[in-house]
Amino acid sequence: MILSEVLPPKAAKLVHPGEFEAHRHWYPKALNATIHPMVLFFLNLSRERMISRYCHLHPVVKAEALAELLNYKCKHFLWAGADLLNVTSASARRQMVIIENNSCPSGQKSMPLTDDHQEQGGYRLLIERSFKPFLQKKRTGVQGALAVLYDKNYMEASGYAAVIADVMKEDVFFVPFFNEDANPPVRYNADAQMEVLDEKGEWHLIRAAFRYVTQRPWNRLHMNTKTRIFNPVVACLAGGRNKMVAAKAYEQFNTEWEDQGLRINIPQTIWDVSKEAIPQAVADMGGQAVVKVPYSNAGQGVYTIVNAEELAAFMAEESSYDRFIVQSLIGNYNWSSTTSSGKLYHVGTIPTANGKTYVADLRMMVSSTEEGILPLCVYARRARKPLEDILEEGCDSWDMLGTNLSIKNPDGTFDSDTNRLVLMDRRDFNKLGIGLDDLIEAYIQTVFSTVAIDKMAQNLVNAQGRFRMKYFKSINNDPSLIEEIVL
Repeated sequence: MILSEVLPPKAAKLVHPGEFEAHRHWYPKALNATIHPMVLFFLNLSRERMISRYCHLHPVVKAEALAELLNYKCKHFLWAGADLLNVTSASARRQMVIIENNSCPSGQKSMPLTDDHQEQGGYRLLIERSFKPFLQKKRTGVQGALAVLYDKNYMEASGYAAVIADVMKEDVFFVPFFNEDANPPVRYNADAQMEVLDEKGEWHLIRAAFRYVTQRPWNRLHMNTKTRIFNPVVACLAGGRNKMVAAKAYEQFNTEWEDQGLRINIPQTIWDVSKEAIPQAVADMGGQAVVKVPYSNAGQGVYTIVNAEELAAFMAEESSYDRFIVQSLIGNYNWSSTTSSGKLYHVGTIPTANGKTYVADLRMMVSSTEEGILPLCVYARRARKPLEDILEEGCDSWDMLGTNLSIKNPDGTFDSDTNRLVLMDRRDFNKLGIGLDDLIEAYIQTVFSTVAIDKMAQNLVNAQGRFRMKYFKSINNDPSLIEEIVL
């Protein structure tokens, strides 16, 4: 089933307390699903038991170091959602590999309730334990209303607006803020404070905004504004929407923590690759690789390359940016990239009745709280077509490897292919072939990547809280990107 997003108005809508209706903010298949007991057990597992279990299975890991990271309190990257692959090697060494970690992640509409008596589910959990403390932590004297900004995922963004209105007991502006909108209902005044335009044509000051703006947010959300934004755009440039800097943040993390037995599992990565150098980088990985436009999301700008035809098709496309990432491709054992550490290939789903295995990824959403970084929700997505042992001539590898549910329409809006959504319920979860230890590892890897990006974000902000453009250029000197950043 393809679900289309609601076409929004061109002005801010006022959302009042008491307007939350569950059927508007969950996919139909998730609304009445019953959460799988193992997933519920994982979400209620204490930090101490997770650490004990993980260290038992990874005896070189220092428990104190792991506890320090799980208890970490983020300063900028307060809400994250990592995409992970369940992979294995020829020697049957299984692991969860981070593909990317996203600011403004989706997931609430795909998550069964953990408590039938809490009908706002993970929406309220995020707002109460992360967004509300974020508002209360620093009282800067800035006056104004609250807003939720969005450019996609109307279903979840509107859910957050309704829950914020309930939790904060005040009206909330729900504001469309699209990329390349010539007359957006958002502006900044002379004091660098955000204002939004309501349906009556009146402008309102905003003291803080919950952001679900995902498409190049740095080109219209100011880096230095008096309005507090959750997550701030620096979290995107530090890795939450910037795969180039994320790769560098992960390497810095691994350098710092490897002597404690801790590391982020990522594919072999080559960054800052010019388009002309991509064919050689692909060849160095055995002819199979993944090429990524570093600043895209929702499955856009990712190219799986398994043969000369797919490479040629990529090279023929025009790009808005000057630098790319090339990563080792994880596919079937017979056609995965060859790296210095060998081949990794997909574990995949449990075979169907006709023996077909599908690639699936796992989305783990977390948020930073006073108790550290805690899990919020989990879901999975599978590819369109089964994973084949042998590549046929003219095959489309993305159909076997791509898992993102978003479908971009010609008018710039997005649809979702919910046929490929895998819920954490009693029916779907068993198809994934993962267990409690896999969920724990997925959570720990998500925390590691979140910490890495948050620390990079801290490096990109000076003592006065302003964006360090000169330093950013030193680690991501892509002129096309630099020109987009609004200071």
